[in-house]
Amino acid sequence: MPEAILILNAGSSSVKFSLFNNGEPPTLALHGQIEGLQTSPHFVARGASGSLVGEHSWPIGSKISHDDAVEFLINWQNEQDRGDSGIIAAGHRVVHGGTQFAKPVLIDDRVLQALEILIPLAPLHQPHNISAIRAVAKHSPNLPQVACFDTSFHRTQPSVAQQFAIPRHLTAAGIQRYGFHGLSYEYIASQLPLIDPRAAAGRTIVAHLGNGASLCALKAGVSIATTMSFTPLDGLMMGTRCGAIDPGVLLYLMQQRGFDSQALNRMLTDESGLLGVSGFSSDMRALLEKEATDPRAAEAIELFVYRISRELGSMAAALGGLDSVVFTGGIGENAPAIRERICSLASWLRIQLDPAANQRSDTRLSTSPSGTSVWVIPTDEERMIACHTRALLYHSGR
Repeated sequence: MPEAILILNAGSSSVKFSLFNNGEPPTLALHGQIEGLQTSPHFVARGASGSLVGEHSWPIGSKISHDDAVEFLINWQNEQDRGDSGIIAAGHRVVHGGTQFAKPVLIDDRVLQALEILIPLAPLHQPHNISAIRAVAKHSPNLPQVACFDTSFHRTQPSVAQQFAIPRHLTAAGIQRYGFHGLSYEYIASQLPLIDPRAAAGRTIVAHLGNGASLCALKAGVSIATTMSFTPLDGLMMGTRCGAIDPGVLLYLMQQRGFDSQALNRMLTDESGLLGVSGFSSDMRALLEKEATDPRAAEAIELFVYRISRELGSMAAALGGLDSVVFTGGIGENAPAIRERICSLASWLRIQLDPAANQRSDTRLSTSPSGTSVWVIPTDEERMIACHTRALLYHSGR
């Protein structure tokens, strides 16, 4: 294949990857993942059209490391190239860039050390992001690597939007609102001028709704407020994460119920959200299927929609008004029933949904007379990372 850029998004039990042809702009060549790293690893790769181009399974019960997974990916791709140009750079999604990294960077030892210092701020994500970087460096030490941060896009927010009302020395130590899903929001901001110039130049709320969920207030394409804060736990109710919660609840659980930090983390991160309220699933599709017959599913959906509708008001207040709403992410792009309920509760924001357009998941969901336009724009974080990686690669002269 021609020169390609490898994009990696490493999680605790999987490594998602994409290959983009090195063009302006980069175009998707294939994508896939190795999942079940610690149980039964399985590799699958699909072309840009979705056709299967590669698959491999390890024996049941096998365990492979991120090093093993990345080595397999690079070796597999080299076999496909058969001596052609191959991979010229690797771009990584890194969850936390702290206050230091306000834009993507070429990775060197100094950058890697800075990312390791940030591990306590994102202990569920950062170590795996770093493992993938080290694995690529071990296998291909001369390959340029770029880190793209989920937090960078929100560094444009005014200082008042980033502060907690805590003692100043703690704020100075880095305890502040960072915000996440930045790569997704940056991609949506890049697409808005092509779809709705008025929204791009005005006041827009983007709803990134998936297993992780958040809202971002954009003014002329720039982040001025978001619902996630110090960690990706804050803000909206999510698949298994609780979202905003009274800190007094945590103190109560520690003092009266004997929770330690590990138990709190497990409850807040893995046992709450849609799963916790419904008692059986974090998948919105499964909840919608059971809604009519299971009151727990109905309650989980109602709470999810309610929390979003409340936070829409908060974001609109930060913007001083509203011109458009954009839905993205797995739920935002594919769940018409959820979009309809959110927009119904937000009718006070001059939203008029076109039911037929919403059911078809058209790009524009609002009626022509609607004071606030409503859109569905599929996000593409991997493409955003590929664009940043290519830009840095050529800017550095490599």
